[in-house]
Amino acid sequence: MSRRFGPAHSIATAVLLLALLLALFPPAGLSPAGARMAALSLATIGLFATGALPEHVTALLFFAIAMLLQVAPAQAVFSGFESTAFWLVFGGLVIGVGIRTTGLAERLADAIAKRLGNSYAAIIGGTVALGVALAFLMPSTMGRTLVLMPIVLAMAEGLGFPQGSIGRVAMVLAAGFSTMIPAFSILPATVPALVLSGASETLYGLKPIYGSYLALHFPVLGFLKAVALWLLILWLYPDKPAAERDLKPRGAMRGGERTMAVLLALALVLWASDFLHGISPAWIGLAVAAVCLLPFLAVFPAQAFNDKINYGSLFYVAGVLGLGALVSQSGAGNLIAGWALAAIDLHPGEPLKAFASVVGLSAVSAMFVTQPGVPVIMTPLARELAEAAGLSLPAMLMLQVVGFSTVILPYQTPPLVVAMQLGQVRMADGNRLCLWLLAVTLLVLLPLDYFWWHALGWLG
Repeated sequence: MSRRFGPAHSIATAVLLLALLLALFPPAGLSPAGARMAALSLATIGLFATGALPEHVTALLFFAIAMLLQVAPAQAVFSGFESTAFWLVFGGLVIGVGIRTTGLAERLADAIAKRLGNSYAAIIGGTVALGVALAFLMPSTMGRTLVLMPIVLAMAEGLGFPQGSIGRVAMVLAAGFSTMIPAFSILPATVPALVLSGASETLYGLKPIYGSYLALHFPVLGFLKAVALWLLILWLYPDKPAAERDLKPRGAMRGGERTMAVLLALALVLWASDFLHGISPAWIGLAVAAVCLLPFLAVFPAQAFNDKINYGSLFYVAGVLGLGALVSQSGAGNLIAGWALAAIDLHPGEPLKAFASVVGLSAVSAMFVTQPGVPVIMTPLARELAEAAGLSLPAMLMLQVVGFSTVILPYQTPPLVVAMQLGQVRMADGNRLCLWLLAVTLLVLLPLDYFWWHALGWLG
């Protein structure tokens, strides 16, 4: 992080001042205690979004201030440490270290590079395609990110993209974004989609069908958005491989590499089949990580546990999840949704207004409650919104997907930030790509999606 006071620091300072005003002068409908919670949440969001401080430092400040000021019980503040997402990240980080230190990452990178050749466009396109393909095979976004990143980093090194180079930044962003953004269009591939599915069934007895969900969302929000992501990365981060990758034949796997390959294959099979056995991906990852650390297996040196694992990512994930719990407890998310509902004033016979309003409300809400929090807030309001807009209840529920798939800044989706941390990519680079993708989404993809919904008869 730069020591200079730049635009990110100016924006962060303005947000901190606004948070202070919110704490001192609570708005109508928000108690003083709720205002303090909302103020801390706003300040934390501002620091996460701008990257003015390292993400793990922001998370630690959030924990410290929340407890010093007693704005919420410790159970809520530290709830992120109890979440499956936290332990999935931990397990994935250990597995990632094993993949790299045993040489398995280089072997897999060679196999992929052999098929992509030395074309920069093919390399970035292949990385994006691999991320999207994994979304159909692995239900956990964080798991996909943590498995793919060591392989992509090994590919970058082999292609002559050192740390900090444009090509390496491009490959990291291609991997991180492709495992997350297009995956919103695949029902079991992201947490927000699963939360929406569960809430819809609990509240209304409606369970989204995989095929219908895919047909409605994947053509535009999945495929076309992946193409847009590929083209934007090529435009924003132009580069070319420094040299042909030396693809010398590798010998048979031995020792730790062979063990790691077996463990990785086992993890992938169990992750992909969680609908059969019901075991959380987090506990699968944790179990594989524990086996990796057994000294007699010699997967990687014991010292690597201290030296190679990015513990900052763990604190960041715990901080974001604790932040979501705090926003929910403060009532700020519901208050914002209530204000927005009063402002949009939906009426039957105006499908374009309903489409734009609900998508916009869902997308903006995600800035405060992160992506998984959107269906928590929006799903209970779906019947009221559907009746006001003259749309079916299933259509109103599905509009949330268009909204929470429209990511404004990376901090809203922890897997994106974890990918950038593992690849040592600045938040500014992630923000840049995210904002350009947002512009393309608003100007091109959402209009196309609106017409796609009309063509399928979802808007009447």
